[in-house]
Amino acid sequence: MSLLSVEDLRLSFGGLAAIDGLSFSVDEAEIVSVIGPNGAGKTSAFNCVTGFYRPTSGRITLRDKNLLGLRPSAVAGLGVARTFQNLRLFGELSVLDNVRAGSHLWLRQSVLDALLHTPRYRRSERECTEQAHHWLDFVGLRGDRYGAARNLPYGEQRRTEIARALARRPDLLLLDEPAAGLNHGEKEEMLDLIRRIQGLGVAIVLIEHDMGLVMEVSERVVVLNFGKEIADGRPEDVRENPAVIEAYLGSDAHA
Repeated sequence: MSLLSVEDLRLSFGGLAAIDGLSFSVDEAEIVSVIGPNGAGKTSAFNCVTGFYRPTSGRITLRDKNLLGLRPSAVAGLGVARTFQNLRLFGELSVLDNVRAGSHLWLRQSVLDALLHTPRYRRSERECTEQAHHWLDFVGLRGDRYGAARNLPYGEQRRTEIARALARRPDLLLLDEPAAGLNHGEKEEMLDLIRRIQGLGVAIVLIEHDMGLVMEVSERVVVLNFGKEIADGRPEDVRENPAVIEAYLGSDAHA
C-alpha cells in the first residue's frame, strides 16, 4: 500500500482546468519530484493534497484514509507537512517561536494547563523548545534563533520553514520549490538536507525547477503540462521522454 495515492485528480476554476486527470503515488520514505513548466498545475496539486483547494473530482488517500473534504489542519494531523513557494513565516516572531509553532499538533496541554501554568504545561513547553532547537540544528541554521524571522537571509528563512514543517513530525513532506532563490552552495546544502530528511523515514514530494537537483535527488519524476500528466518514471527515463522535451523546449527541440 502506498503512503500517498492520487487518482484521476481534477480541479477547475471557472471552467478552466488547472489539473486534468493527475494520478501518482508515493511510497514510504520515497522522494518524488513533480515538475513542469510554469502554470502546469504543480502547486495546485499540492493545495489539493493539503486541503487548501477542494478538487472537482478524483481521489486522494493517505495510507488508505480519504483526504478529500478535510481541512488543512486535519490533513496535517494525519502526518502531512508542507512548505510554500512563497515563504509563509511569521516575520515578527522569533525564529525559535516559528519552529515551536510547528509543534502544536503534538503538545500535551489543555487551555486550563496554559492558563494555570501547570507542571504539565511547563514540561510540554520545555519539550517544545528542545524540539525546536533540535530541528534548527538538523537543518543547519546559522542565524540568530532569538531574533525576528524576517531579519534572516533568504536561504536561512528557507531552512526555518523546513524546520517548522519537520517539527510537526510528518510522514509526508511536500516541498514547494525549496531551492528557489538559493545560490550554488546553498543548493548543494539543500540537496544534502533533502537526503537527510529521507533518512529519517519521511517521504518527500518535491516541486522544483532546478533540473540538476531534481535529477540527482529524485527516485521518480512526475511531469505535468497544462494540468495533464505527461510522464511518470525514473529520472533518466523522463529526461529522454519526447513529450517532456517538447513541453520544456518546444516541438522543434529534437530538430
